[in-house]
Amino acid sequence: MPNFIVDFFKYDFLIRALLVGLTVSLSASLLGVSLVLKRYSMIGDGLSHVGFGSLAIATALGASPMIVTLPVVILAAFLLLRISESGKIRGDAAIAMISTGSMAAGVLFISVTSGVNTDIYNYMFGSILSMSESDVVLSLILSAIVLTLYSLFYHKIFAVTFDENFARATGVNAGAYNSLLAVLSAVTIVLGMRIMGALLISSLIIFPALTAMRLMKSFRSVTLTAAIISGLCFLIGLFSSYALALPTGATIVCVNILAFILFSAISFLKSNLTGKSVKQQP
Repeated sequence: MPNFIVDFFKYDFLIRALLVGLTVSLSASLLGVSLVLKRYSMIGDGLSHVGFGSLAIATALGASPMIVTLPVVILAAFLLLRISESGKIRGDAAIAMISTGSMAAGVLFISVTSGVNTDIYNYMFGSILSMSESDVVLSLILSAIVLTLYSLFYHKIFAVTFDENFARATGVNAGAYNSLLAVLSAVTIVLGMRIMGALLISSLIIFPALTAMRLMKSFRSVTLTAAIISGLCFLIGLFSSYALALPTGATIVCVNILAFILFSAISFLKSNLTGKSVKQQP
């Protein structure tokens, strides 16, 4: 076993990042499949900006960042969902307004608050040093709740994801399950922001799902493959960032990009080989 891996487990803050990162990556990848298929993927980016604003304000006021940020982001998720469903403002426009407004509020509040030493870089790009033991416990509990609820309502989420109108016709409360997706996404984003940062957390939602879709076709296979890809990319990114002294969040995103390129290349070769074999048949 390489020495840097042995050394890795000597540091408590790295073990905390490993535990939280794996559970958050798994949660994000599962939710990401439904969000990408429903074209809600940008909601992750919008909620992460809301999280930045509330996290910055909470820290400046000396309050618990997780306790303050979580209800604010959940409320923002409901608000975005209701605005999108009303049709008065397009979903992408609503996300742009709320996300940019929240980030601007956070930056302004930090700039005018005297006597507060706040590192905006850590909020925007993440820092594995920022996680306390209480954050880890809360993160693991909430991640377990997210995974449990997703597993319990998997079939309903599947129905709402693929054909919401048909799901409503068969008696499924589509609005409730859309709200469930929004809440679970909000919780996952808040948990992952401490490691990935506000600008990078949405990558954990988008990339594993898109990568899995390059080769897999069924909802179940895409979901399982996305979970595996997300976990592996997180582990490779975390260990690589420690070994090479690179930013953790950015390294994890780059590993996800490489995985997407690899799967896209395999899909391209597979389709070309299949096409040639069909043409050669008499």
